[in-house]
Amino acid sequence: MAEAHAAVAFSLSVSHEGFNVNFDREVLNLIWLSGKRSWRKRGQRIYNNIRCGIYPGSLKGMTVSVATLSSAYYAGYDPSCGLIPLVQKFMPAGDVGKGLSCAVVGVGIWGGTIFTARTLLRLLFNYKGWMYEERGKGRSVSLATKMWLAAVKILSGWNHPMLYSFQGSLPSLPLPSLDDTMTRYLRSVRPLRDDADYARLEKLAKEFNQGIGNKLQRYLVLKTWWATNYVSDWWEEYVYLRGRSPIMVNSNFYGLDAILAHPTKIQAARAANVTHAALLFRRAIERQDLEPIMIQGLVPLCSWQYERVFNTTRIPGIQTDRLQHLDDSTWIAVYHKGRYYSMPTYYRNRLMEPAELQVMFERILADTSVPSKGEEKLAALTAWERVHWAKTRREFFSKGVNRSSLDSIEKSAFVLVLDDEEYHFDPNDSSKLNHFAQRMLHGNGYDRWFDKSFTIVIAKNGRMGFNAEHSWSDAAILAHMWEFVLAEDNFNGRSDAPILGHLWEHCLGEEMFTYGYDAQGNTNGSVEVELPQPKKLKWEIPTEALEAIEYASNCALVLLNDVDLKLVMFNHYGKGFMKTCRVSPDAFIQMALQLAYFRDAGKFNLTYEASMTRLFKEGRTETVRPCTIESCAWVRSMDDQSKTGEQRIALLRDACRRHQLGYQNAMVGSGIDRHLFCLYVISKYLEIDSPFLKEVLSEPWRLSTSQTPHGQTTKLDLVKHPDCISAGGGFGPVADDGYGVSYIIAGEDVLFFHVSSKKSSPETDSERFGQNIVKALDDIKSMFSSLKKNGA
Repeated sequence: MAEAHAAVAFSLSVSHEGFNVNFDREVLNLIWLSGKRSWRKRGQRIYNNIRCGIYPGSLKGMTVSVATLSSAYYAGYDPSCGLIPLVQKFMPAGDVGKGLSCAVVGVGIWGGTIFTARTLLRLLFNYKGWMYEERGKGRSVSLATKMWLAAVKILSGWNHPMLYSFQGSLPSLPLPSLDDTMTRYLRSVRPLRDDADYARLEKLAKEFNQGIGNKLQRYLVLKTWWATNYVSDWWEEYVYLRGRSPIMVNSNFYGLDAILAHPTKIQAARAANVTHAALLFRRAIERQDLEPIMIQGLVPLCSWQYERVFNTTRIPGIQTDRLQHLDDSTWIAVYHKGRYYSMPTYYRNRLMEPAELQVMFERILADTSVPSKGEEKLAALTAWERVHWAKTRREFFSKGVNRSSLDSIEKSAFVLVLDDEEYHFDPNDSSKLNHFAQRMLHGNGYDRWFDKSFTIVIAKNGRMGFNAEHSWSDAAILAHMWEFVLAEDNFNGRSDAPILGHLWEHCLGEEMFTYGYDAQGNTNGSVEVELPQPKKLKWEIPTEALEAIEYASNCALVLLNDVDLKLVMFNHYGKGFMKTCRVSPDAFIQMALQLAYFRDAGKFNLTYEASMTRLFKEGRTETVRPCTIESCAWVRSMDDQSKTGEQRIALLRDACRRHQLGYQNAMVGSGIDRHLFCLYVISKYLEIDSPFLKEVLSEPWRLSTSQTPHGQTTKLDLVKHPDCISAGGGFGPVADDGYGVSYIIAGEDVLFFHVSSKKSSPETDSERFGQNIVKALDDIKSMFSSLKKNGA
């Protein structure tokens, strides 16, 4: 009864003696602070939306505009050209009416100017000619681009932009013409088909283009008039949320620590600094203090994906999943030795300091209680097939204590795992880094909450990484946070795009540079208050649910045991040498992958490279097809003894130029695959069978590649601090008989490749393919070096 009494904040009883009121001041104070925080966040959100809505103008600028106009008018001048006297006719007489008239006209003129500036910015951002112009020594931009640059600087340079300042000025993703897409598609598959097969496919494409394709295109044109982005909503729903297979390995991706830096070996201290940094990043998103990513400091990328970084979970459904996003969450979910905890991150309406968070984590690590039945492997349900997970969740976790505990996980800011295992990096033992990557990709199948937007994993020896769900955003968003956290952590003696993105970059930077560790490896600072206890979650899991959990765990084990994941650290050269070859570093690496794949498989195959379309509102990704006519010609020349070094280099540069053009086309909305995907979705809605679309959409991507972005924050300078190099991250194989390759250009002299495939496939071997990548890169360098020795 004592516990029940303590839980009551307010009670009222009526008797013959009168009213009796009891209340707990502490609990009521907590309620008051919670409400105060909520209303303050709402007010801040409204204020920020107003500021973004009037960018590049400002409220200060509006005030100055009205004051200047009023002062001039009261001084006897009328800069409004008669507008103020006209408005004054509808206002009260006297000085009040005069003042109101000046204010109305001043706001109107200011508002018209801002509206014009925003409209002009939107028109200017539609110009993409600058992307196709070569830059560098001895090259100059065109007059049109110079004029465009000047206009953008003038219109967007009035005020410091907030995270969402440019959202109203970004253009919509353009819809390519059907003829252009057909032409580009046929060219992309020409090197993969023999003459007879290509003639058949060409006939199918022509029939589609002249027939049902026009009808589907008209519906898509209608969608571009109505929707903000004609691709993103369908991409999220049909590629991610409607997928019924397990998301572990098949969809989720991972990121690794800064492998050369190890700022502390104390698990609780590392967890505390990273948690604090992540939540400061969330605050920066909420307050829009985070600057939008700007290409060349001028052209903004769409920031809408940042909205769902935190407090977001993928909820399973029978036919389709859905994303649950909350405006706020004041706790994180923690997993340790099979037990789940709800750990508060705020105390008396303020974010806990790292030293306070370390105490909270230490309490969890010191807990000797045993997990409830089924609790240890509960997260295996999130690694299971989506239909089975949805049914189990609805039947056994929809009410009572199980629902309450599940809510504590799903509605948390994010999940953090205190792993009971150590991870290491040894340049002389690649198996340790391979193991590190494997654990971040899938763990043991039941110790990562795969539905959560991201799960941070802190190893027993202080190493860390993350696992991220893919539907809510692309990897670049999470990579930014990870890079930021790394930078902040490592450079005060302490050391997650994409993306892998913005979220991970921010947190890593904050952790390494700002918070720090003392000489013993603990967080800096002291604890001066009595902190609340982490809440161990309770479960009452029936026998049927226990059987489902065990079955899901066994299925996850089968899936993860089939993954062949190898990590290649290539330090023979990096971006520095590639620049001397006068080719794009990304194109350079993609050509090396083409050469490696041809030597590995003995043939060419359809290749996927992800590029972003965030130059447009709500843009996500588009596909670049690196396997081209030009790339195949160069690859064949490398084993053709009749070709000279000069000829091979000329062919390589032609292939790189073609690849760069394909990448540029994808970024400006002139890609191939998203257009065809949307046409296919419409054909399914209309119940129209298209042999052409069916064949195109069923083609397997046996080589799926992606570059992990970095350098999205100025906090991380790899030239000054080479030890802060992140190994990037990766993903599982896309095709049963193919490879998944993620790579990061980590500074001037280091490259990392994450190579995944399936052990069950006799055609693939990740170790062999990694060796072929190294040989391809070495052969390219030898090709250029030989030419330089000969004086060419």
